[in-house]
Amino acid sequence: MNDITTTLLTYSPVTLFFVVILLSYLLEDLAIVTASVAASQGVMSVPAALAAIFVGIATGDIGLYALGLWARRWRKLRGFLLTKPSGRMIRRKLRAHAFGNLFLIRFVPGLRFVGFCLSGFFRVGLKPFLLAVLVATGLWTVLVFVLVYKLGEIEWINNHLSWGLIPVVVILLIAVNRVAVSKLKEKAVCTD
Repeated sequence: MNDITTTLLTYSPVTLFFVVILLSYLLEDLAIVTASVAASQGVMSVPAALAAIFVGIATGDIGLYALGLWARRWRKLRGFLLTKPSGRMIRRKLRAHAFGNLFLIRFVPGLRFVGFCLSGFFRVGLKPFLLAVLVATGLWTVLVFVLVYKLGEIEWINNHLSWGLIPVVVILLIAVNRVAVSKLKEKAVCTD
C-alpha cells in the first residue's frame, strides 16, 4: 500500500464520508474522483462513497436554491431582476420548462451557480427543481464514479498510479467541460 492509502485507512469511515461531502461543496468532480479511487482501493465502501458524493452534491445544489430565495429579500435586486426584459425572459423560461432547463444547467459548466440561485430567486417550483437536481446528480455521479472506479481496479494502475489517477481524471473532466462550453457557445451564436 502506498502512503496515501495508509493515511486514509487511519480515518474512520464516518469521517471519510463527511470529508467527501465537504469536498463536494468545493469541487464536485474532485470529490467524485477521490471517492471512487478511495472505493477502488478499499479505503471506503462503494455504497458509502456514492452516498457521500450524492448527499454532498444534492445538498449543495439545494443550498444554491435557498441562497436565491434568500436574495429576494433585497428590494433593489428584486426590482433590477424583475423589471429588466432579460430577467423576465429567464424567469419565464425557467418556470415554463423547469425540469429540462435545470437538468441541462446541471451539466453545463459555469451555469449551475447562477441557474440554481435564479431558480430560487424566481421561485421555480421546488418539486421540479428537486427532481431535476436529483436525476441529473444521480446520472453524473454514477457515470463518473463507475468510470474512475473501473480504472482504479485495473491491476497495473492499482499498483503504480492509483492515487495519481485523481489529478489526471480531474484535468480530463475540466477539459471536457471547456470543450462542451465552447460547443454550446458556437451553437448559441449559430442560432442567433
